[in-house]
Amino acid sequence: MHFVEAKTLLSRWNGMNLYRGCAHGCVYCDSRSACYRFTHPFEDIEVKRNAPELLEDTLQRRRKRAVISTGSMSDPYQPCEKELMLTRRCLEIIERHGFGASVITKSDLVLRDLDLFDNINRRAKSVLQMTLTVANDSLSKLLEPNVCTTTRRYEVLKEFQRHGIPAVVWMTPILPFLTDTEENIRRILDYCFDADVKGIICYGAGVTLREGDREYYYRALDRHFPGLSDEYRRRYGNAYEVNSPHSAALMRLFHDECDKRGVLHDPEECFRYIAELPDKKEQLSLFDL
Repeated sequence: MHFVEAKTLLSRWNGMNLYRGCAHGCVYCDSRSACYRFTHPFEDIEVKRNAPELLEDTLQRRRKRAVISTGSMSDPYQPCEKELMLTRRCLEIIERHGFGASVITKSDLVLRDLDLFDNINRRAKSVLQMTLTVANDSLSKLLEPNVCTTTRRYEVLKEFQRHGIPAVVWMTPILPFLTDTEENIRRILDYCFDADVKGIICYGAGVTLREGDREYYYRALDRHFPGLSDEYRRRYGNAYEVNSPHSAALMRLFHDECDKRGVLHDPEECFRYIAELPDKKEQLSLFDL
């Protein structure tokens, strides 16, 4: 872990990354790709220690509220957050200025900040975005070794549900010959429907692989599933989009089940929902009754 002074924080889409790199060790992580130009080892987490100050300065000058999101590149609740509390400090600033908040995570550490998500949701809006892609916990520990199991993440979703805080699940990637089964998809959907999630994001039954990410993924396959990386090379070569042979059937199942339950399943619809902020006066007036 090392510290830097960031010059800017929020993107034009109101996204921020407080950390750069990740300790969760997920074998399929696209953020390892060479195109992101990491100048340090991926597990040597870069910490933007002045992030709260930058966020405070930005939000106090903003006239129009928005939903501030974090976690698109690096999990905001990876292990170092337990001590550093950068994510919590930024949520406190978001709450104080009346903005909305959304986080993408695989960690149950997000429960530590449930009080802030609760308060933000009352004043504006908060959305939990949680990744569920490997229903079997034993397989999850191989593919996502340094993060809590899928069962535990489902329990986190249920706790947010009890507090009336909406959630969107990322059911991606789906790994060919590992998680591309009807059983896996149905079990994840059961978790999602029972937790009453608002939407599920799935870009297809497959995974994306490019330089940096691909080599790391293949090394993991060689450790845990000897011979499988050779099958990938024969079938896909150096393709960026690596789709399951069962993609069409699995995606049909996914969309049909979401339609039956009234759950958003088009990625753009999910993103619009996450970014939409209710009128502040209308939201407050409900609690004044």
